[in-house]
Amino acid sequence: MKVLRTIAELRQELSLKRQAIRSSASVVGLVPTMGYLHQGHASLMQAARQQSDIVVLSIFVNPIQFGPNEDFDSYPRDEARDVETARSQGVDIVFIPSVEEMYPQATQTTVSVSKLTERLCGASRPGHFDGVTTVVSKLFNIVQPQRAFLE
Repeated sequence: MKVLRTIAELRQELSLKRQAIRSSASVVGLVPTMGYLHQGHASLMQAARQQSDIVVLSIFVNPIQFGPNEDFDSYPRDEARDVETARSQGVDIVFIPSVEEMYPQATQTTVSVSKLTERLCGASRPGHFDGVTTVVSKLFNIVQPQRAFLE
């Protein structure tokens, strides 16, 4: 299992893994998370392992899904524990980018899903789901998975 921190490293490793499998049609499964993994995440990694040739777990605490009164800095993190959990679930690549890697410039474009995200916690956390959909879109673009496993 490889732990990678840059988009370039991740793309290179995915290319190497696809070559090793000898198929450009290999199935890449992505499990996007904010880390601090639990049993629900483990079940997603297990499903990804069963349904994919290459499993990528992302761990990224996304600052743009936190509102002004929510404490991004106090979100729980335990990278060593998360990496060991990923290893035990058969993950091939753990992608742990920095905020600067994911957002090298101030965010000018976001992905917004109207109406659906205005209900439930979206009503009390304006902008939260725009942050979620934006980072998931970025991760899809970076990893280019055939399957995604989300909770």
